[in-house]
Order: sequence, then structure tokens, then C-alpha cells
Amino acid sequence: MLIKRSDGLILPSDITPRAVFESRRGFIKQLAVGGAASAGLIDMASREAFAQGLNPKLAAKLNPAYSALDKQSAYKDATSYNNFYEFGTDKSDPAQYAGTLKPRPWTVSIEGEVKKPMTLDLDALLKLAPLEERVYRLRCVEGWSMVIPWVGYSFSEIIKKVEPTGNAKYVEFISLADKKQMPGVGSRVLNWPYVEGLRIDEANHPLALLTLGMYGETLPNQNGAPVRMVLPWKYGFKSAKSIVKIRFVKEQPRTAWNQAAPAEYGFYSNVNPEVDHPRWSQASERRIGEDGFLARKRKTLMFNGYSDVASMYSGMDLKKFF
Repeated sequence: MLIKRSDGLILPSDITPRAVFESRRGFIKQLAVGGAASAGLIDMASREAFAQGLNPKLAAKLNPAYSALDKQSAYKDATSYNNFYEFGTDKSDPAQYAGTLKPRPWTVSIEGEVKKPMTLDLDALLKLAPLEERVYRLRCVEGWSMVIPWVGYSFSEIIKKVEPTGNAKYVEFISLADKKQMPGVGSRVLNWPYVEGLRIDEANHPLALLTLGMYGETLPNQNGAPVRMVLPWKYGFKSAKSIVKIRFVKEQPRTAWNQAAPAEYGFYSNVNPEVDHPRWSQASERRIGEDGFLARKRKTLMFNGYSDVASMYSGMDLKKFF
């Protein structure tokens, strides 16, 4: 269910604790601020933010129709407890090592079964549609969850621009895989680059968010800078990070985790408390930041509580197509 927020609430960026991490300072050292400024990406106020080890602010209007009322996760939790295997397999690795990622300059190519293929730089992505702030629940397949205010716009805006042909049945998202910037890419835990995919109707659903920021700022490196997807009704690994290519294709993409362990990670990977992972139950979850590991677990909701997506799977056996 999509939950509307009442008017007059303080913005998430005003009430969320702030933290400056050493990895973010490392990111500042890596960033050529002058080059970013010449590209029109940062203004004087944003330069000051960089100097303080912060990410530039993004002007985004809260969309109450797509904002959960749940208590939001602390910024320090959302930016220090992450899955981003390109920087290591431990939850703390991305925050520690992602300072080597250079999110500017950046381009995303959009190609395949489309009438208007294009390559968009970060400026173009930021200006393609009005930015919105949406508060989404995020459920990880490992059994933990967070509530994060994301900034972006529906991926359907991209679909409108490129005009898919009738042959486009799926959308494939390909992440950066650069060993110089991403030390985890040298591991054999996955086949690189990281690939994720959606059926085209899923990609066109208004909840599917092309994401450029969180907590009112541009994305931190460890959270998938500078552009990622956020799909709140699916497990977190479905939301591709640091995207460099988007392809509209005829056949179902061979996604990274589905290739690595097909019995554990299905193509759809919708949040479903009735379909357990082979090694643990999916019936409950632990909300990060709620009184540590001894906190009582929450009951996991079908589609993570976003019941508006259910019509896309009408008639499907969701235990078979997990």
C-alpha cells in the first residue's frame, strides 16, 4: 500500500543525524572539484559542502504519495551498513573503501530495443525530470531493513525519452566494474560487471525510482553514486548501483546473483514472507537502528507493503517465479 504523509512534517534531512565518514573525506580527495564545477554540476554552496566533506544538496520536492510514515533510519546507519560487493563483502567495507570511486564525470548509455538511444551525462540525468524525495522501505534478502528518503524520479521518465520498440520486453542495468576504483571487482564472488534486470512493466511502474540522491544530497559513494535504481517491493540486491549502461532487450537478462546462485536468488526477487531463502526465513526482519540485535523482529509484509504492484504478478506462481 502507498502511504500518504500529512502536510507540515519536517523534511528528513532536517531530522536525521548527520555524520562525516573518513571514506567521504577520501572521496573528496579523489574528486576534481574544478572539473565538476566546469561541467555545471556544483555551485558555490556545493563547493563549500565538498570542502566540509559533505555531498552537494539536491533541490527535490517531497512526494507524499510515495512516502512511508515509518520512522526513518539514521543517516549514519544508511551510509555505514551496506551491501556493495564491488568494495568488499562485509557491511562496513563500502563505507571504508568506496572513497576510490570517482562519480564525476559520469555517463549512462541507454541502448538496445529503443527508437531513440542516447547517452546522458550526470547533468542531463539531473535535469531530465523534476527531482522528488520519496521515503521508501528497503528490505534486504538477508533479513534486515531500513527506511530511507531517496531523491530521484520514476524510471518511466527514461522510458518515455528513449521510446522502446515492441521487442523490448525487459530492461537490463549494468554497473561500473573498474578494478582501479573498485577493489572488490578483483574477487570471484560474482561475475563482473554486476547486472540486474526488470520486466519492462516493472521498470515502468511509478515506484521504480531512478535515484540520484538520499537525505537531500547526492548519493554517497557507498550507496551507489552517482546513479542507481531503488525498487522498494523487491529485495535490495535488485536495485543496481553505479549504473553505466541501460539496455532494453528481448530476453530476460542473466542477472549477477541469479547466475551465481539460481536456487537462492530468483530473477523477480519480490519481497515475499511466504518464500524462504534456502538458508533463512523471510517471514520477519530486523530494522537497523532499533535497539541492536536484541530488538524484536518485525513481520515482513508481502511486496514489502507496496501492494499496488500486485497486479503485475496476477496469475503467476510466486513460489516458482521467486
